[in-house]
Amino acid sequence: VQLQASGGGSVQAGGSLRLSCAVSRRTSTNNGMGWFRQAPGKEREFVAGINWNGGSTIYKESVKGRFTISRGNAKNMMYLQMNSLKSEDTAVYVCAVARTAAVTSQKSYYNYWGQGTQVTVSS
Repeated sequence: VQLQASGGGSVQAGGSLRLSCAVSRRTSTNNGMGWFRQAPGKEREFVAGINWNGGSTIYKESVKGRFTISRGNAKNMMYLQMNSLKSEDTAVYVCAVARTAAVTSQKSYYNYWGQGTQVTVSS
């Protein structure tokens, strides 16, 4: 199982980035997926999740209205469009595949994790 996140970078506050996550097709097609992030010295936290067919999404309260999670038609791709970025969004962003088809924010429901991509927002 492989997950590869990409699209991170350095932007100024108010800017945008689009993260992508490519997953082995055989493990992701019928599973929920999600984005988590981890800032230095902090625990990994849930950012956004999506169910197996993209019909249901959930977000961390602080990113609602700014971030949008989506899946590709082939369902082995996932995206996170991040707008109006703030300095507190700075972290390593990691994509993950859940062991359930439903959308979930519970870290324990995710059993496959990628390496992550760094997002740095300067104020």
